Amino acid sequence: MYDKLVKGEAKLSLIGLGYVGLPIALEFAKKISVIGFDIRPDRVELMKKGIDPSNELDHEAFEGTDIKLTSDPEDLREASFHIIAVPTPVTRHNLPDLGPVLKASETVGRILKKGDYVVYESTVYPGCTEEDCLPVLEKYSGLKCPADFKIGFSPERINPGDRNHTLTKIVKVTSGCDAESAENIAKTYELIIEAGVHRASSIKVAEAAKIIENTQRDINIAFMNELSIIFNRMGINTYEVLEAAGTKWNFLKFYPGLVGGHCIGVDPYYLSYRAKAMGYHPQMIDSGRFTNDSMGAYAGKETVKKLIAAHKSPDRARVLVMGMTFKEDVTDIRNSKVIDVVNELRDFGVEVDVIDPGASREEVKHEYGLDLKKGPEGKYDAIVVAVAHKEYRDLDEKYFLDLLSERGILVDLKGLYRNKMKWLTYWSL
Repeated sequence: MYDKLVKGEAKLSLIGLGYVGLPIALEFAKKISVIGFDIRPDRVELMKKGIDPSNELDHEAFEGTDIKLTSDPEDLREASFHIIAVPTPVTRHNLPDLGPVLKASETVGRILKKGDYVVYESTVYPGCTEEDCLPVLEKYSGLKCPADFKIGFSPERINPGDRNHTLTKIVKVTSGCDAESAENIAKTYELIIEAGVHRASSIKVAEAAKIIENTQRDINIAFMNELSIIFNRMGINTYEVLEAAGTKWNFLKFYPGLVGGHCIGVDPYYLSYRAKAMGYHPQMIDSGRFTNDSMGAYAGKETVKKLIAAHKSPDRARVLVMGMTFKEDVTDIRNSKVIDVVNELRDFGVEVDVIDPGASREEVKHEYGLDLKKGPEGKYDAIVVAVAHKEYRDLDEKYFLDLLSERGILVDLKGLYRNKMKWLTYWSL
């Protein structure tokens, strides 16, 4: 398969052209012939014009590439090496939602030929590729793995908004259903991954490696968030404690904050679900998720307490929330925990305005029923800086004083302005 790809005798397809799939497709398209498929024709049309709908890639990323962009699944028949990179979200009950990846498996299964390869990049629990996805491929293709086609798993490691740790500079974990497929898949990814490839011993090992990466971060951040709650009651600043502790060479530098998005805020639920299905109830993983999922409401309550302490009635107060995306310097609003802050404030009768320099007003309205403001409007009793966008990092005290009413409060969830405010009432996690 590898030889056919590099000789131009076979094409590679990428199913799902989001923040993961599109960069992979374009990198491969610099080396071999690629078919990029997405179910949304409007997104495909933008990409044909050299525009990344996720706002992660510049126009230059599309230049010099051999790629056919399409929303017609029949075009996938031209390819022999298929990579599936669709979302794997959770339901509102925090259970795995395999709908997108199973639907993508069905789409590929319908066009699968003998000798083809199918590699999954979507984050799933260990066993999902072989136990949930493979049967769909076999059902709709009428073929059997590994005799007729091969499968593999190579977890995505793209970090949205990160201009340093980009796709080609991060070591790629690869795996296959047998020795032949494992080697062909690894060599194929080595075409684009400058940092090198780690060959996992099995598909399950590769699946597990990915899911514990984000679960580890989730647990560590949960510990920081719990410390923040404790230190707040003690009247000491968490960031000052972490700064002091960080002088020890082996102290792990994590920080408190809202944990959302489609990786850290989701992946641990997949691992927890799988563990429970096997009769083990993971206490640490679930505890970390509970702590992090509670931080938005906690921040909202603390803001209300500050309002009351300043003799401001919550039901007559106006609060500005700055930032709506799930992390800094991205436009992605999926699973943003800022909405938990907003909803908690509103539960106390607070009037809340929300602004964000990059988020789409239409997407925010559709996803959260929230009308994103173009900018601050009038005076506010408190300002909550929820996301550390570059546009917010260098704001000075005068900026906030001009927006705040008398006895105004600045709530800094990212610790951006610590030790920089002299006149305002200031609080951070």
